[in-house]
Amino acid sequence: MLSEIPLLSLLLIVPLIGAVVTLLMGGGMAKHAGKAAGLFAAITMVLSLYLLFVDDLSTLDESHVWIDAVGLKINYALTVDGLSLLLILMTTILVTLVLVFCKNEADRPNYFHSLILMMEIGLVGVFMAADYFLFYVMWEVTLIPMFFLISWYGGPRRHYAAIKFFIYTHVASLVMLIGIFAMVFEASSVTGAGIDFAFEAVKAAPFAKDFQTVVFGLLFFGFIVKMPMVPFHTWLPDAHVEAPTGGSVLLAASMLKMGSYGIVRICLEALPLGAIEWQWVMIGLGLVSMVYGAYACIAQKDLKKLVAYSSVSHMGMVLLAIGTLSEIGILFAVVQMFAHGLISAALFMVAGAAGHNFGTRDIPLLGGLAGKFPLFAAFMMFSFMASLGLPGLVGFVAEFGILFSFWEFLAAQPDEWVTVLIAFGPLYMLLTAGYYLWAMQRTLFGAETKKVDLSKCEDLGGPETVALGLVCLLVAVFGIMPSLAVDFIAPYADTLGTFLGGLI
Repeated sequence: MLSEIPLLSLLLIVPLIGAVVTLLMGGGMAKHAGKAAGLFAAITMVLSLYLLFVDDLSTLDESHVWIDAVGLKINYALTVDGLSLLLILMTTILVTLVLVFCKNEADRPNYFHSLILMMEIGLVGVFMAADYFLFYVMWEVTLIPMFFLISWYGGPRRHYAAIKFFIYTHVASLVMLIGIFAMVFEASSVTGAGIDFAFEAVKAAPFAKDFQTVVFGLLFFGFIVKMPMVPFHTWLPDAHVEAPTGGSVLLAASMLKMGSYGIVRICLEALPLGAIEWQWVMIGLGLVSMVYGAYACIAQKDLKKLVAYSSVSHMGMVLLAIGTLSEIGILFAVVQMFAHGLISAALFMVAGAAGHNFGTRDIPLLGGLAGKFPLFAAFMMFSFMASLGLPGLVGFVAEFGILFSFWEFLAAQPDEWVTVLIAFGPLYMLLTAGYYLWAMQRTLFGAETKKVDLSKCEDLGGPETVALGLVCLLVAVFGIMPSLAVDFIAPYADTLGTFLGGLI
C-alpha cells in the first residue's frame, strides 16, 4: 500500500544513496557519475510530484523517537503542508535540471554530482523537518556541500568566497540555535513537561510577550542573514560570482528560501507576539533591500553579480510581504519564494552559459549576441523579462500580490503619512526594469566589442537548452495558471494569517 510507504523519508534516503553511489564512482567510472546522479535525482523528483496528488498531506507525517532519555525528547519527525510543498517540489525539479545542465562537468565529476545530491538532502530536510533539532541538523547539512562546491569548483577567488559564505551563514545559524534552545527550554519550564524539540510541543507553550520579542530577534537575525537582507547581504555576491553554475542555481533558488521559510515556519508560528513587535523592522528591512538591491544592480558589470543583487532585491519583497502579517501577504510571500526560485534558476543558468560559451560574463565585453546566438538570446530575454515582472509570467503574479498586500497594510494604518511608503513599489519596479533592459540592450543588441571573438563561440548545447527550456516552461505555466500554485498555499496562509490577525 502506498499509504504505508514512508514517502517523506524516501525523499531523503534516495538522494543519500545517490550521493554515496556517485561519490564512489571514481577512476574510469567517473564519466558516468552524472548519469547515476541524474537517475537518483529523477527518482526523488517523481516522489515529490506524487505529493501533489495526496488529498490529505497530514497522512504522510512521520515521527520516530530519536532520543528519549532523562527528560529529553528528540524526534525524527517529518511533515509537509501548503508552506513547504511547492518548495520541496521546486528543489527536486531544479536539482534534476542542474544535473542535466552541468552534465559535462569534467573536473572530478563524481565529487561534483555527489555534492549536488547532498545539497538536496539538506534542503528538502529543512522544508520537511517537524522537530527543531532535526531542522537545525538539516540546516547545517546544506552548508557543507555548498562550501566545497564553491571552494573546489569556483572561480579565481573561490577560497575567499567559500570562507566568507561559511562564516556569515554559520555564525548566523549559531545565533539561531541559541533562539531554538531558548524556546525549547522555556517551553519545558512554562508547561512543566520534559524538554521536547517537536514543533507542536513548542508552539503550544504560552510564552510571555517579552520572551517572544527577544527570541524572535535571535531567530530573525539567523534567518535574514540566510535570505540575505541588507546589511547582511555582502556574502551573497561573492559566493555567486565564484560558485559553479550548479551551485549558484541551488544557492539562489532553494538555499535563500531557507531563511524566509524559517521566518514563517518558526518565527510567525511559534512567536506571534514577537512578530507583531518586530513587524515594522521586517517591513523596513524589506523595503530597503528591495530598493538597494535593485539600485546596486545598475552598477554591476558581471552578469552573475547583477543577478545576485537582484536576488537581494526580490527576497526583500518576500520579507515585506511577510511583514504585513496578513493572509494575502503570507500567501504571496510564499508564491514569490516559489517564483523567484524558478526565475533565478533560469537567470543563473543563462549567466553560467555566457561564461562557458563566450569565455566571459562581463557585460561591457559582450555585444551583438542576438544575431549570432538565438537560443541564448531567447532564454536571456525570457528570464530577464520574467524577473522584472512581465505579465503572463509567474514573477508578475507574485509581485503584484505582494504590492497589493502592502497597499492594504498601509491603508489600514492610523497614521496617514505612512502611505508615502507605497512609493517604494514604483521605484523598485522602475529600477528593476532599468537594469535588466540596459543589460539586455548592451549584451544582445549592442555592437560587437571585438574583445570577444564570437566566431569561435557556440550557442547553447542540447543539455543546456533542455534544462533552461523546462525551467522557462514552468515559469510560463505558473504565470498563466497561478492557481496551480496558489491553491496549494492558500489554506495554510489563511489559517496563519487569520491567527495573526486575531492578535493584532
